[in-house]
Amino acid sequence: MRDKIGILSLGCPRNLVDSESILGGLALRGYPIVDIDKADVAIVNTCAFIEDAKTESIDAILDLIDLKRQGKLKKIIVYGCLAERYKDKLHKELPEVDAFVGKTSLNHNLGTFRLTPKHYAYVKICEGCINNCSYCVIPKIKGRFTSLDIDSILGKIERLDKNKVSEVNIIGQDITGYGLDLYGSTRLPELLKRIIKKSPNIGWLRLLYLYPSRINDELLELIKDEPRVCKYIDLPLQHINDRILKLMHRQTTRQDILRTIDKIRKKIPNIAIRTSIIVGFPSETDKDFKELLDFIEDVKFERLGAFIYSREEGTQAYNFKKQIPAAIKGGRFNTLMMQQQKISQDVNKEFLGKIIDVLIDEKEEDFYLGRTQYDAPEVDGLIYVDSKKALKVGDFVKVEITDTLEYDLVGKALL
Repeated sequence: MRDKIGILSLGCPRNLVDSESILGGLALRGYPIVDIDKADVAIVNTCAFIEDAKTESIDAILDLIDLKRQGKLKKIIVYGCLAERYKDKLHKELPEVDAFVGKTSLNHNLGTFRLTPKHYAYVKICEGCINNCSYCVIPKIKGRFTSLDIDSILGKIERLDKNKVSEVNIIGQDITGYGLDLYGSTRLPELLKRIIKKSPNIGWLRLLYLYPSRINDELLELIKDEPRVCKYIDLPLQHINDRILKLMHRQTTRQDILRTIDKIRKKIPNIAIRTSIIVGFPSETDKDFKELLDFIEDVKFERLGAFIYSREEGTQAYNFKKQIPAAIKGGRFNTLMMQQQKISQDVNKEFLGKIIDVLIDEKEEDFYLGRTQYDAPEVDGLIYVDSKKALKVGDFVKVEITDTLEYDLVGKALL
């Protein structure tokens, strides 16, 4: 009898796809896949993007080491970004770990083992990043930008379509760069058109992580015209001040950003724009931060996530002068999120009384949890759905919005 394998997947959806690939390969070789608490061999797929992620990864490894000392685990294998970045150091400091494995293959075609619920999935179309932002360690961990060929991606999509998956999320560090390495030009619109043809049973296609300067008219037209592509653009901007953007190596300016947002909203009036912001970048002044707050107040992003700048060794920004004290960074983060909370509340009020399509994610005792096309799994808001008739997870239903909260909505199913 082979050892039973369990996995703990940390970090972003891109990591989750890697975890699915790891388990898929093991399952093909005959290893039983079980929950982590029933495993003989525990795998932890780590994240090392920022300090908090590294701490979470180390804490998870230490918990598994305790279980191994108690005789509840035979082996521990550490995968992913932390192992790739600190393998030699970790070998010395954590001798109880049996193996450290860094990067996994981008082509996960064979034996993919799903860790997401049955009704939605992630498909990673590229690995690495071509942007080399000064604060980011991903290029050092993941290496050169690599796209998966179109036929391999379509093979994944066809399998998901046969299983009648309700939603597919197309992911990568920068999917707008898809194809540059393989085909010499960006091929995201072409890929999407072919995916749409191959996936008549998939209800929603969602695009995650679009670099601002590579969003072109062809892509926007496709999002606008194709009903199954979610009217949702994930547009990480990080800041708005020109000096900070230049220090970040973001290859964009304030005016570029404003033009891009204006173009998106004019072409697709019902779009939801999600962005991510970094506060406390080295040398960010009170005036710079005020400019950022004013920008967010003016634009009123439908969805926004913020990060406190994390000083990561191996990045250019690590050696920048005028590092911001932790207390100031934390204060700016709280101020920004309080402002966004009010914006989100106002955005949600616009849904009151409207009837919208909702994907049912979970069943609770007295209600259902669902999402609109404007909400990505795990990171955005929810809809609390009341229904007199039984609903199935994975169903799309019409819901009338009866109440709004700061980040979530409340509604009743129309059946």
